Amino acid sequence: MVKTEVLQQYAIQLLAECFATCILVLFGEAAIANFKFAGQASNSTLPVGIAFGVGVFSAMMIGGPITGAHLNPAVSIALMTIRKLKPLQCIFRIIGQISGAFLAALLVYLVYFNQFNIFDGGLRQVTGPNGTADIFFTMPAKDIPQWNTFIDQFVSTGCLMIFVMAVTYEYNHMISDVAKPFAFAIVVMTLICAFSINAGAALNPARDLGPRLFGIFVYGWNDVFQVHNYFFWVPILGPTFGAIFGAWIYTGYTWLIKHYGHFPNTEHTDVDGKIDLGDIQTKYVDDAHKLQQKFTKVNG
Repeated sequence: MVKTEVLQQYAIQLLAECFATCILVLFGEAAIANFKFAGQASNSTLPVGIAFGVGVFSAMMIGGPITGAHLNPAVSIALMTIRKLKPLQCIFRIIGQISGAFLAALLVYLVYFNQFNIFDGGLRQVTGPNGTADIFFTMPAKDIPQWNTFIDQFVSTGCLMIFVMAVTYEYNHMISDVAKPFAFAIVVMTLICAFSINAGAALNPARDLGPRLFGIFVYGWNDVFQVHNYFFWVPILGPTFGAIFGAWIYTGYTWLIKHYGHFPNTEHTDVDGKIDLGDIQTKYVDDAHKLQQKFTKVNG
């Protein structure tokens, strides 16, 4: 039976993830809408990447002190599989993340409501010359098969998760806590610029599913989930399995480093290397030189 205090804590974490994810998706999707309605001739994804990057930084300022700002169900699920998050806690966070993305899509729609009407004449369309659904959720590029888009999302989110694990690794002293939000912002910006043409670089099931659920009220259930031969599963399962793979790859990597690397800045887990007080006794208690030699011998 889960205690009331624990449920309250999980509820607060849900709220924090909802608020933070809302800000992230709001910045990113507002940038997409602005780019689309402004009729930009450039095909560069850099402005959208910058918006999502700054969104990540802002979201971490909001949710970071409370939950670490996962902002992404794929990240939460991956951490749960390596026992860094409890299942019920993970469920609460995912609900918050999807809800936040839903609210962000609603805000984007309200802010740009007149722009939508100017663009499509008041007739909402998912695809085509006047289609606007790509503002809210991702779509595949023309003639790209779904297996290819799945691999795209698997690899890109796997890279994201490896970066998350590396930056937050307890023995990584290459980066300070102050610099971590900047690092996450830059890597998200980079991944969007590097992996956007095939499947829209969702990298985050909540970023796609939350706005897609909102899209039901604008475009209809069938159009939202059946478009592009039921593509909706790719930005959900691709990032999720990619993040799990990335988490386990990095966990295996650090396990090897800890056990066989013998580096001074990693945890020593060699069972045979445990210090026995009997091994460091010296004939003379004050003989510091001999004591130091004993320590050196025991620790390798």
